[in-house]
Amino acid sequence: MLELALVEEWAQFAVRWLHVITGIAWIGSSFYFIALDLGLHRDRNLASGADGEEWQVHGGGFYHIQKYLVAPDSLPEHLVWFKWESYATWLSGFAMLVLVYYLGADLFLVDPEVLDLPVWGAILISLGSLGFGWLAYDMICKSRFGDDNTRLMLFLYVVLVVMAWGYSQVFSGRAALLHLGAFTATIMSANVFFIIIPNQKVVVADLKAGRVPDPKYGKIAKQRSTHNNYLTLPVLFLMLSNHYPLAFATEYNWLIASLVFLMGVTIRHYFNTVHARKGNPLWTWAATLVLFLAIMALSMVPLYSGDAQEETALTPAEQRFAAAEGFEDVYYTVLGRCSMCHAQEPGWEGMRHAPKGVVLETEAEVARHARQIFLQAGASHAMPPANVSYMEDQERRAIVAWYRAAVEG
Repeated sequence: MLELALVEEWAQFAVRWLHVITGIAWIGSSFYFIALDLGLHRDRNLASGADGEEWQVHGGGFYHIQKYLVAPDSLPEHLVWFKWESYATWLSGFAMLVLVYYLGADLFLVDPEVLDLPVWGAILISLGSLGFGWLAYDMICKSRFGDDNTRLMLFLYVVLVVMAWGYSQVFSGRAALLHLGAFTATIMSANVFFIIIPNQKVVVADLKAGRVPDPKYGKIAKQRSTHNNYLTLPVLFLMLSNHYPLAFATEYNWLIASLVFLMGVTIRHYFNTVHARKGNPLWTWAATLVLFLAIMALSMVPLYSGDAQEETALTPAEQRFAAAEGFEDVYYTVLGRCSMCHAQEPGWEGMRHAPKGVVLETEAEVARHARQIFLQAGASHAMPPANVSYMEDQERRAIVAWYRAAVEG
C-alpha cells in the first residue's frame, strides 16, 4: 500500500529522533565522567578516605564530588546507575538498522556492483558481524594479550581497519560505513551491559554483605570505559556519513573510515590531557587537520580516475516501477526538474556531486529511487529545494499516481 511507505517514513523519523536523544544522553554522561575522573584533585588527604574530589558550579548551584577507588565504607540508600542511556541508544540504533537497511535492503544494503547477495544473506552477514565483533573483542580483552593497554589498543585498531575493508567488500558504500559504526557501537554498549554494570553490581553486593570489594572489578571497568571514550567520536562520524557521499561513495571509503578512528584518538587525547591538567597538546589539532586533509584527498580520487560506471540490472521490484503506468511522464519530469543536481556532473553552479550520491539521469536510476522520489517530491514538497525548478502540482500528483500504480497494481 502507498500509505505503508508514509508509515515507514514516520517510523524512521520517530526512531531516529529517539536514537539522537538517547545518544546525546549516553555520550554526554560518558564525556562528563571521563573529564570528572581525570580532573579530580588527588593531592588532598580527605577525611572520607576518597581518592579525589572536585568542586563544580553549574546552573547557579555548587557541587562537591568525591570518588572512591573501590567504594565508600557504607553504601548510600539511593544509588544512581548510568546504564539505560547506553542500552536505549543501542536498541534504537538497531531499530534504525532494521527499518532502513533490512527493510530497504535492495536500495541501501545490497549493491550488486560490490557483491550480488540475496537480501536474507546480507542481513545474516550484518547480524553475524555484530555478534562476532563483541565476542572477539571481549575474548581479546580478557586474554593475557589484553593486559597491556597500549598493545591492546593498537591491535583493536588493526581489527577495525580490517572490518572497514571487509564491510566495503560486502555491502554498499553507505551500508559499509554505517555497519562499521554499528560494529563499534555494539562493542561499546556491550561493554556497559556485560562488563561495567555487572562489575559494579559485584562491588555493591560485596559492600552489602560486609566484604571488602576486589579492586580488579573497577580496573576492568575502567579499561572498557576508556575504550568507549576513544571510540565515541568515530562512531558519530560513521553514523552521520550516510548523508555525505564524499565519505561513503568512494572506493577508498574504508581508508577514510580508518583515518577517522585516528582522528577520534587525537581529539580525545587533547581533551583528556587538558582535563587531567597534564598540559595543552596543541599538536593533536595539527595531527587532526592533517588526517582530515588526507580524508578529503581520498574522497577526490574518483574525480580523476576516469572510470566509467556500468548500469546495474534492475531488481524485480525496480522493474515493477519501470513498467508501472505513468512511468514515462514521471521520468521526463524528474529529468527536467531534478537532474540538474542529481547528475554525474551536476549543472547547478557550485555543486560538485549529486546530493547524497543519488543520480537520476537514466530510466533505471529513476526506477531504482522510486520510493525516495515519491517521498521527497510526491508525498512532500521537500524536493526540489525551495522548488527552484518549478515542479508543478500536477507533476507531483503524477508521481503519486505512478507510485501507487506500482505498489498496488
